[in-house]
Amino acid sequence: MTIYLVDIEHVTHTCPAQPDPHPYDTRRTVIDVTPGGPCRTPVTIRCGNTTVQIPCHRHEPAERQCGACRTIVIERTITNRTLDTEVAG
Repeated sequence: MTIYLVDIEHVTHTCPAQPDPHPYDTRRTVIDVTPGGPCRTPVTIRCGNTTVQIPCHRHEPAERQCGACRTIVIERTITNRTLDTEVAG
């Protein structure tokens, strides 16, 4: 299984149109990738006289994919920042 380690940053602000704090920017940074390796259960596709094997992640839904093709995302840190939008005048 391929594992992605991710940091997430949400930036919220308030504005005259929507006085409650609301997110306006979300950034995801990939920190590390651990590859799962080659597919263990390739799927055979036939079209006319042509036959080819493709990795199961290209054909099967997530619950039927092999362990090597399955993808997992781990959120390492989630940061919430508030942006002060008031202008001194």
